[in-house]
Amino acid sequence: MFLLNTHPDHRKPLLPEDAEVLGAAGAATVEAQLRHRANYAVTPLHDLPGLAAQLGVGAIQVKDEGHRLGLGSFKALGGSYVVVRLVLEEAARRLGRPVDIAELQSPDVRAVAASMTFSCATDGNHGRSVAQGAQLVGAQAAIFVHSGVSEERIAAIARFGATMIRAEGTYDDSVAEAARVSDEKGWIVVSDTSWPGYERIPGLVMQGYTALVAESLRQMKDPPTHVFVQVGVGGIAAAVAAHFALVLGERRPVFVAVDPSRAACMFESARAGEPVKAAVGEPTVMAMLDCYEPSLVAWRILSRVADAFMTVEDEDAVAVMNRLARPAGGDPVVVAGESGGVGLAGLIAAAADPALRAQLKLDATSRVFVVNTEGATDPDRYAELVHGKAA
Repeated sequence: MFLLNTHPDHRKPLLPEDAEVLGAAGAATVEAQLRHRANYAVTPLHDLPGLAAQLGVGAIQVKDEGHRLGLGSFKALGGSYVVVRLVLEEAARRLGRPVDIAELQSPDVRAVAASMTFSCATDGNHGRSVAQGAQLVGAQAAIFVHSGVSEERIAAIARFGATMIRAEGTYDDSVAEAARVSDEKGWIVVSDTSWPGYERIPGLVMQGYTALVAESLRQMKDPPTHVFVQVGVGGIAAAVAAHFALVLGERRPVFVAVDPSRAACMFESARAGEPVKAAVGEPTVMAMLDCYEPSLVAWRILSRVADAFMTVEDEDAVAVMNRLARPAGGDPVVVAGESGGVGLAGLIAAAADPALRAQLKLDATSRVFVVNTEGATDPDRYAELVHGKAA
């Protein structure tokens, strides 16, 4: 399914609070913190000339977040960034003076961190980031996972010393349970989705994601004309779209937000013209995008900066995983998890439809940017979907 953005706010300026967080200054703040991480490295931007020729576009570039900070996902940029930032803010409050990130491992700051517990709900990758950040600063982490999260993903989070808590139901149910328990226990919720009265922290999580766009713009010879990014609750799509819009202005690319058809909360919100919850049915194979209620902050941003919304099927996501794993035409191998190549799946679907190509002005001069949001973060699942066997 495909839908052009007809919201009254489309292509109007972002609200000042969103522009401040997601623009160039916000990304610079994130990158300044990242440079203090021992395993920080800029992730690669791959050219896919073979696939570009096959689809009849000028170029396709994929930012490969499968290499990010040892976690293999763009989520490494969000949760851990916010945990570190909140610890530094709390240390400054308690010590009565500004606290620089260079003091993060000092006894005074470690003592503050040790008294703090950070919590979140997760499908896997965000929880790993929050847990990693807590371990880095010496804080505690309590991570809520819903019934659909695999044991492999739970183990990947637990290795950072986090307390794991199972919640019944969907991802959205686990978000509610994390908020309820955290309120009772005085834990700090670091969520990548937002709800009424809870916006600052999800906004900072999204600010973390802008670092990948800032890196990409420095890696590119020319900025993209089109961007296709997967949605989930909307944080990554909103962060990428907003940063391009704020930095490039009138040269901003056409932006397409891509949902799984089985969890199309942002698509349905665009169709309704307001945030709505998608119907809960059979889970999608795109596990990191199996979300049914959009982030309010992300919707507020995407209603302004997304030019179109579309959905792809589970088989489209699996086909992209396999195309990236066994490339042709001189393209490099890219390891993409179930949710990693969904933006690229959207491009492939749009390029195959003459009407959509015309609406989006996709042609032989188009330069398309997509994000591989995760590598094989669940190796058994990756082996099954790409190689047809268990790892």
